[in-house]
Amino acid sequence: MKKYIFFLLFLPLCQLNAGEPARQSTAQSPSSASQQPVNPAWNRLDEKKLKLRSASALIVDSTGNEIYSKQSATPLPIGSITKLMTVMVILDARLPLDEKIRITKQDRDLIRLTGSRLNYGATLSRRSLLDLALMASENRAASALARTYPGGTEQFIRAMNAKARQLGMVDSRFTDPAGLDAGNVASPNDLVRMVKAASDYPEIADATTRLRMDVRPYPKRGPLTYGNTNRLLKNQAWNIQLSKTGYINEAGRCLVMQAKVKGRELTIVLLNSFGKLTPFGDANRVRKWIERGLSG
Repeated sequence: MKKYIFFLLFLPLCQLNAGEPARQSTAQSPSSASQQPVNPAWNRLDEKKLKLRSASALIVDSTGNEIYSKQSATPLPIGSITKLMTVMVILDARLPLDEKIRITKQDRDLIRLTGSRLNYGATLSRRSLLDLALMASENRAASALARTYPGGTEQFIRAMNAKARQLGMVDSRFTDPAGLDAGNVASPNDLVRMVKAASDYPEIADATTRLRMDVRPYPKRGPLTYGNTNRLLKNQAWNIQLSKTGYINEAGRCLVMQAKVKGRELTIVLLNSFGKLTPFGDANRVRKWIERGLSG
């Protein structure tokens, strides 16, 4: 009888525990993954004073503390920000960077029908194509890099998605190497991961912060001069270690950066801005918001 009474008392506890299944591990946001103590300086910032026009935004510090967030878990088209992933995959493959690659008809843009200064027959090293894809967002350069990957473009896109999974980018998908397809999507949370991973490649940091570059793709012609798509690099108020812009109609204007503000390393993601200068304006608003907040 005593054993029966004990069983009746013990049964509800067992049912309570059984009714709460073990939680499967899921990828954490950049801010929660680090579990670092929040820098008390960020508590001095008033989010109500930061008026951003970008539809989605995320700012985190070097330890993963979230400073500002706006729809940061929503996957959105990212345009040419895709090219950061493209170059990481190329560098991971350890392909010879001095190998000459010829631009062909296969590298033309059949999605947006954009033009290019790299005509069919233009020949540059893989390193130069890598640089142009990043700093000038040259679409044919990105397409040629993917086409000459072992297994071709199809295998390259598989490698892009595999790299995203490796980085814990759970809300991301890649469908083309240049970012011309609106199927290239990622959340700001995922883009923080991608930017931080890209910062481990010196070639990416160098290319994305270079103001201009001369290349000679044609043997009997003079050089072509390319400029960086991020105009903030010309602004002495900024200390930028890595950056990439992006744009297609579905994505709006996009900008990701790793930069130091008031001596603190930040990753800034701004997506879906309307207006050519809006992401740069938002970035300046972020910088001034932090500078004023930490100086008060």
